[in-house]
Amino acid sequence: MWRMLRIRKERVHVLGALGLALIAALAALGYWYFALPTRLLVGVAPRGGVEEQLVEAFAATLADRRRDIRLRIVSFDDLRQTAEALQQTKVDLALVRPDVLLPKNGLTVAILREEAVILLAPAASKIEAMDDLARKRIGAVRRHEADVALIETIIAHYDLSPPNATLVALAPEEVEAAFAEKRIDAVAFVAAPVSLEAMSLARAAAKGAGGRLASLPIEEAEALSLKMPALTVAAIPPGALSGRPRMPEEEVKTVSVSYRLMAGAEVDRGTVGKVAQYLFQNRARVAQTAPSVNLMKAPDAETSTSATLPVHPGAVDYFNREQLTFMERYGDWLWLALFASGGVGSGLAWVAQLFVRKRRELVDQVLDRLLCILTEARAANTVAELDGLALEVDHLVTHAIRHARHRTTGTRTMSALIMAIDSARAAIADRRRDLQRENAEADAVDGCGPDYVAATENSSAA
Repeated sequence: MWRMLRIRKERVHVLGALGLALIAALAALGYWYFALPTRLLVGVAPRGGVEEQLVEAFAATLADRRRDIRLRIVSFDDLRQTAEALQQTKVDLALVRPDVLLPKNGLTVAILREEAVILLAPAASKIEAMDDLARKRIGAVRRHEADVALIETIIAHYDLSPPNATLVALAPEEVEAAFAEKRIDAVAFVAAPVSLEAMSLARAAAKGAGGRLASLPIEEAEALSLKMPALTVAAIPPGALSGRPRMPEEEVKTVSVSYRLMAGAEVDRGTVGKVAQYLFQNRARVAQTAPSVNLMKAPDAETSTSATLPVHPGAVDYFNREQLTFMERYGDWLWLALFASGGVGSGLAWVAQLFVRKRRELVDQVLDRLLCILTEARAANTVAELDGLALEVDHLVTHAIRHARHRTTGTRTMSALIMAIDSARAAIADRRRDLQRENAEADAVDGCGPDYVAATENSSAA
């Protein structure tokens, strides 16, 4: 009996602990979802490059201003690896150059910068168009691993691949010497037209050529952009490469590639919208550490959903000023929660009533057992039986006291328990006195029996 009561009590405790654990888990989940910042992995390359500096400055700004977005940078050796990491969902955001590798799930958040293909030739050489490069030596400046491949693709479009023209790979510091030593007739490189890198290369080329340079247009830029969706039509504004002498003298058509911050299509729309919002809102602060952020621009909002390189819906929401408010995003869930709260409340009330019933059943079992002990004590035939019943009563008293100390017990219930305990103990004590008296009378009868009389008579006769 005592073991059964303890097992029932342990079951009640386990159910109560499970209920409390479930409530705590739901509360912790709600706090984690709404209060803690969202943490995103960002893949950048190359290690130590300007792109990594920009993302690091942006991540530091988010942390300093205690925004609800946090970035953790994962560095890679080249841009192909970042695109592969995004495609394999190893990172949430990644720096991507689409002409290197365009992830299947990659959607644009922001264009960090665009770099145009710039072709320069000495003005005295009479090279004024791409067709004039036939049988010429073209220096291809390698600032990034993909630059030479891009230049090869463009000259192949004009049928200038070897042997129709010779492509000479150059490091940026070799441009001036290559012109001075007559190893090249023209130079091609990929850079942002208004960047310091482009101006430095143009000056080195002009110095090596010993005169003014002419910018060669890529007239078939539209056709190239259709053949290679990673390319876009661009224009080099007058004076972008040099103000004195002015270079180019007029706008020059070309193609460009972009360095894009992309997010996986599976990343939450609201989260990406916040990333785009914080990136553009904190541009001035990020520029203090990473000036290259000044080249950043937003994708074309009018063609963002139908563009060859689509924009993430979250970024579209921000650029079109259509970000959802908290109620717009979670209003339906809140209403469902309100409707469900009635059922949850009923369930909790049922659980509470279940625990109350279990406690009441335990008390009822104690009372029933005390009544049985009362009956068994009246029918006991030995003192040993009464000792066992008395010990069981003590156990029941201990259980009742513990129950009363840890739980609220009604006055009537406690009165019944006290009365049952007193009655059981009184019945045991009464039966114990009866057995003792019966045993004493039996001993007395045994002492005055026939044997005792016969022994007395024999003693007298002697």
